Amino acid sequence: MANTPRTHRLSTPVGPGALAELAIGDIVYLDGVIYTGREGLYRRLVDEGMAPPVDLRALSNVNFHCSPAASVAEDGSLNLGAVTATASFRFSRFMERFFELSGAKVIVGKGGMSEADYRDLFVPNGAVYLTTVGYGTGALLGRGVTRVQAAHWLEDLGIAQAVWVLEVSRFGPLLVESDLAGNSLFERENRATAEAVERAYAGLRPPSLSRYGETVARGDEVL
Repeated sequence: MANTPRTHRLSTPVGPGALAELAIGDIVYLDGVIYTGREGLYRRLVDEGMAPPVDLRALSNVNFHCSPAASVAEDGSLNLGAVTATASFRFSRFMERFFELSGAKVIVGKGGMSEADYRDLFVPNGAVYLTTVGYGTGALLGRGVTRVQAAHWLEDLGIAQAVWVLEVSRFGPLLVESDLAGNSLFERENRATAEAVERAYAGLRPPSLSRYGETVARGDEVL
């Protein structure tokens, strides 16, 4: 029988002891300060060599790949509703340098990254990846945002790419997709599914009729 996932409520900055307790498939809720960051932040820091708009190491060690549903009122106040995660695999080329610059230990996003990224980038930096649960959870996560501290580079980069500094309480649920050893929940389940499919098709004879170019071998590339 599969192990029941544990639930963790972690305060930022998340310490190494708390990170070591996380196992893939566990459920996490966050309290404290987190900041958003995606192409706009990464390109400026990594490609252009700009200084961050705020001391990231002092701010938090949790970076959220996010495009918030937010607005700026006439009086300059910042309003934020939903916070929808964006796909993280697009950012792998930035992560080595970003970890060095930011000291981030927790990356929150959607869809995970590759096992190679976890092994080569996350593990050496003592970092883990937390994924949002399914699609359409932006409004649910938005309920966990208690205050917007600031939105840096808002005029330059716009709402989606700006660095939003958020105070959160019971922010989640999030799933542990990678742990400190670089194990991946998604890849573990993908392998189990692939093995089950192979067993289900084992011993079946190929179809007696097929269309030109058709293949039943899942390892073949279909053009």
